[in-house]
Amino acid sequence: MHKRARLTVVGAGPGDLELITLKAIKALQDADVVLYDALVDCALLEYAFKAECIFVGKRKGCYAFQQDQINELIVQRAQSQGHVVRLKGGDPFVFGRGAEEMTYAAKYGLEVAIVPGISSCIAVPAIQNIPVTKRGSAESFWVITGTTKEHKLSADIYLAAKSNATVIILMGMSKLSAIVELFIKENKSDTPVAIIQNGTKEEEQIGIGTINSIESIVQKQKLTNPSIIVIGEVVNQRAQIIQISHQHQFQITK
Repeated sequence: MHKRARLTVVGAGPGDLELITLKAIKALQDADVVLYDALVDCALLEYAFKAECIFVGKRKGCYAFQQDQINELIVQRAQSQGHVVRLKGGDPFVFGRGAEEMTYAAKYGLEVAIVPGISSCIAVPAIQNIPVTKRGSAESFWVITGTTKEHKLSADIYLAAKSNATVIILMGMSKLSAIVELFIKENKSDTPVAIIQNGTKEEEQIGIGTINSIESIVQKQKLTNPSIIVIGEVVNQRAQIIQISHQHQFQITK
């Protein structure tokens, strides 16, 4: 019996293996083929016990497959083998090209579905006790890609810098100097900044400073990609939570 050609685009979450959803695990267990990205922990592939697993990710400018090739591979494998799971880090609809791949697959008659993932833009700051919104500090938040398709700084960062919102920038480390310059022009030199590398993973690192000091902190701590940049007063919540926790622990143990 010929299997139905279908695609499920699945979000693997921000990195910690336990932050994948139950629905995502069920999709992997049902998969005939899994196409997975560079930011996906390979340990998750153990759930895809009956699937052919193909790495199609990108690492520091090295492309295993171009996007057009990935699209074609999805259709080809679905037509020949059945259920293709496209496994992506974070959430596939947050700078993940999930919608592009689903649109392409649907044009070739594939059944398409999405399993949302926990997005790193919210989860990574949260693990470090940084809320993206908080009464009195931030009423909203922007999630922006640091680098556009044309490899330029997103125009939305210029607008975000003028607001009082929390600004979360993904894939922005190569543009950090330009981002800092932009916020300085908006008289926000003292605005708190956190840079979180390998968020939610064991090797996670964090650098905390202000717009004025963050570049030297990045240099000192050798922070690189993959990192998330969080700009806004909410960054101060981390220190407050840690301080209060320590005070109460000290009082209890006295």
